[in-house]
Amino acid sequence: MNIDLIQSNKSKKNFRRNKQPQEPKFIERLIKISRVSKVTKGGKKLSFRGIVVIGDGNGKVGVGVAKADDVVNAFKKAKTDARKNLITFPLTKSLSIPHDIIGRFGACKIILRPAPEGSGVIAGGAVRIVLEVAGVKNVIAKQLGSNNLLNNARATSSGLNHLTTKSEVSKKRNLNLE
Repeated sequence: MNIDLIQSNKSKKNFRRNKQPQEPKFIERLIKISRVSKVTKGGKKLSFRGIVVIGDGNGKVGVGVAKADDVVNAFKKAKTDARKNLITFPLTKSLSIPHDIIGRFGACKIILRPAPEGSGVIAGGAVRIVLEVAGVKNVIAKQLGSNNLLNNARATSSGLNHLTTKSEVSKKRNLNLE
């Protein structure tokens, strides 16, 4: 009987010791790893550039880019850069966006429109990856301008960052929702 009490007390102590604030779990998706070279006086220096998107699947998303001498370090550095660039945006009950929006970055323009429930993510390339990681389930997207994967991902992130809800707009205009 005493042994059982001692074991249960040990497990309680370990539980208390291990209880630390845990960071939320993020979904990580690699958009592209490319080999880049820099020409120096001594010759060409090769390195790798990674583009990574992270999100919690519930309205948070970040796009990160980094370069390193090997692929693994480029991925890790891009992941930490994406954590620094996290944005939060509103989702509707049907896991869509609240209204039409156009995201711009560089020469890229991304048109995002809410879609009826069950239609899925109708988008391609980097736009699809960003929207899936962000947790958007029903949306129609059109990519205009450049086909650059990084700029398209950042344009999508920019568009999501500018989304607002009806309550936020009414608060800005000092109106009452009835």
